[in-house]
Amino acid sequence: MVAGHRVTAPKARPGLYLVATPIGNLADITLRALETLAGVDGILCEDTRITRRLTERYGLSSELAAYHEHNAEAVRPRILQRLAEGAAIALVSDAGTPLISDPGYKLVREACGAGHAVTALPGPSAVLGALSVAALPTDRFFFEGFLPAKQQARRARLSELARVDATLVMFESGNRVQECLADLADGLPGRQAAICRELTKLHEEVLRGAISDLAAQANELETRGEFVLVIGPPARDAEVLTTDQLDALLADLLQRSSVKDAVMHAVELSGRPRREVYARALELAKTKRAGEADGEG
Repeated sequence: MVAGHRVTAPKARPGLYLVATPIGNLADITLRALETLAGVDGILCEDTRITRRLTERYGLSSELAAYHEHNAEAVRPRILQRLAEGAAIALVSDAGTPLISDPGYKLVREACGAGHAVTALPGPSAVLGALSVAALPTDRFFFEGFLPAKQQARRARLSELARVDATLVMFESGNRVQECLADLADGLPGRQAAICRELTKLHEEVLRGAISDLAAQANELETRGEFVLVIGPPARDAEVLTTDQLDALLADLLQRSSVKDAVMHAVELSGRPRREVYARALELAKTKRAGEADGEG
């Protein structure tokens, strides 16, 4: 059903179809996607309850079957067998483009290896939607997906991402977004960012600004909904100091200021994460005090 009119779709040709579905607003489905979903022999989805909202909205009667990370190993052989018998099968995710932080890679790989046709039907994507409205550079971007849930692992990963000279795009859940923003401000200092919440939905919200400012305001953030975080690249003229250069800079700063002030200035000048600079400053300050004590003795 399209705009209240019933439309007859042709039978889809045999093969696997990767169909992008709306990330919130059901009106974002493409006409080609509707025609394909109506014409296939079956639709694979993460959660049949979520996909059924879409199929009922548009009067689609194709069979729904669950395909997710917990049953993929058992279900995949049966799907490949159906493809071998000439079936047309569509793969969708709960929202957005299949395989983007969703299961499906192994199915596509094995379908291609068996010689079956695999067709992509592009459409809604939370990654591209957030990137387009973030008002940050789009010439190069790196999609991280979800950062580790535990803080120590998340901070370690951010230390690696700090070296990526591109805009970063990542997903985050509402119950972790505030602590994630704090770690982003610490691990990627001086960068511009955008918090994109509930894209395409009724309460869509995009907040833009310095990552430090966004992190400082995190306690006031509405945490219900789905989040995409977009972090701008380091400044073109930014230079990340080597360990030896950082030590030399801190040694000089510690001669003239407190550890707190030395760290503040070193973070700005070094391009390194605050926690890393702080830990090194404490170590150097301790060594300096020990040396002074030995001299006095």
